[in-house]
Amino acid sequence: MRSAHPEERRHRLDEATQPWQPRTLWQLLDHAADRFGDAPFIVTDNRTYTYADVREWSARLAAGLVNLGVRTGEHVALVMANHPEFVALKFAIARAGAVTVPVNFLLRERELAYVLRQSDAVALITMSSFRDHDYIAIADSIMPEWETDGGGETVPTLRNVVVFGDPPAGRAWCTVADLEDLGVESAATAMESLEHIDVEADPRWYSDILYTSGTTGTPKGALLTHDMVVRTGYAAAYSRALAPGHRVVFALPMYHVFGYIECLLAVMWVGGAVVPRPVFDPVDVLTAVGTHGADEIACVPTMTLALLDAARVGTYDLSTLRIVYSSGTAAPETIHAQIREVLGPDELVAGYGQTETTAAMTSTRPEESDDYLRTTNGRFRPAGVAGDPALGGVLAVYKTVDVVTGEDLPSGTTGHLVVKGPAVTSGYYNKPEETASAFDDNGWFRTGDLGMIDADGCLSLSGRLKETYRCGGEMVMPREIELLLMEHPAVADAHVAGIPDPRMGEVGCAFVVLRSDMATTPTAEALIELCRSQLARFKVPRHVLFVEATQLPLTVTGRVQKFALVEAALATLGAPKSAPAQ
Repeated sequence: MRSAHPEERRHRLDEATQPWQPRTLWQLLDHAADRFGDAPFIVTDNRTYTYADVREWSARLAAGLVNLGVRTGEHVALVMANHPEFVALKFAIARAGAVTVPVNFLLRERELAYVLRQSDAVALITMSSFRDHDYIAIADSIMPEWETDGGGETVPTLRNVVVFGDPPAGRAWCTVADLEDLGVESAATAMESLEHIDVEADPRWYSDILYTSGTTGTPKGALLTHDMVVRTGYAAAYSRALAPGHRVVFALPMYHVFGYIECLLAVMWVGGAVVPRPVFDPVDVLTAVGTHGADEIACVPTMTLALLDAARVGTYDLSTLRIVYSSGTAAPETIHAQIREVLGPDELVAGYGQTETTAAMTSTRPEESDDYLRTTNGRFRPAGVAGDPALGGVLAVYKTVDVVTGEDLPSGTTGHLVVKGPAVTSGYYNKPEETASAFDDNGWFRTGDLGMIDADGCLSLSGRLKETYRCGGEMVMPREIELLLMEHPAVADAHVAGIPDPRMGEVGCAFVVLRSDMATTPTAEALIELCRSQLARFKVPRHVLFVEATQLPLTVTGRVQKFALVEAALATLGAPKSAPAQ
């Protein structure tokens, strides 16, 4: 099957799935467990969980949540890294009829308190600690009486806290293990106790409130339904032409749509398995491919570059590796050639999407040429039997509009990308003003991205609308400068932000990561001269700052926080002096 042409693999997947039946998340799990019960679903270094295992585990946890007092439609916040418990709890919350609020586990006190309050969470399930985060100390600070009184005045809706981790002497809290045992004798009785929820199941219910990563401001909770995530998971499997038993290794957090839908939900349609890594370490990811026979690595380009560096200096068994799915942020044009040369996959895939579009809504296809990968983010993503017939079998369509007037633009013209379709969120939880401003009068969602769609329907990104800046009154798109800088053989990565300037309004500052394997490296002046030779004067960055990749302020999905780059530039270069009086 793995040697079959991708189109043949898609055909077989559609044949096995049709006719399409809308499902909730837990109905998808039950459907997969009925088909692939004893097949591996979650693979870790210590244990493998089958589909049957996860169904029974999620049923016990769901019954525990109901007995804890969680009711249909209520919101449960989940602070969990890529542990198997995340998967079981994700399906358990859905099975209990509740809505999951998957939380970025890197959030600090103030940020977590905001999400808990804004989401109206009635329960919080959290790790006790992870890396340098002490979540018990954070909970103590936010809501001092949480062990007995829930969220108190700080988070008045919060009734219960469940902890992944045993309490030390002198503390008493409900653990995830306690939740399993909460009035439930077995998985069978748990399933029976939840039958009333199955009867009322509606795929149009909200399944998730996914908060944006907050690169430009206050996070907003995008509302997703069961039908949206289940269909998009199928589209992810269909477009990548996953084969039966497909295994994907990734360190992408499952609270984000890339790890959640592109990996976890996608493999369920082919009886595949996820090999989630709690933290990203390139050596660990490459080792896991050989240890667990992974077919695919899913990552963002910042991770891909680190994987390439590690693979160049180490020896790894990558004989099973068939697909590298590198997507999510801007990448050097040479990255695909490097992946071919160093990692040696049969197929490469990239795409484009957002939390608000459930996952990637454009994608390249594994059978397409690498030249195509270098110049586009793909066509509108085919979804097979899960697609919308009214949209030609896809789940979302894009067009470009003028950034000022909002008028439609012809193909091949760069403009603001807007999107519409059943995979697009209906809005943000409890934020009516932000929801209203996110859509135009005809229901098209404003992505905030700049790009173009050519005559063949291929979408190419140019950058973020909010990341553009004006130098001397001229609009600058940082992506153009970043691509030029990354053409230099010694430059591994580059990011440009506009910083205040008393004369020009804003000027560019480039943060450059140099390759570690080059004998000679360019100076800042040399890179500025490179830009000067190729770009209009107003686009040439005023400053170049050399940084290590680890110093870039990233979200865990690999997106650079441009506002943090501005802060770092001002801290390094100093605040601009006032313009002289005229």
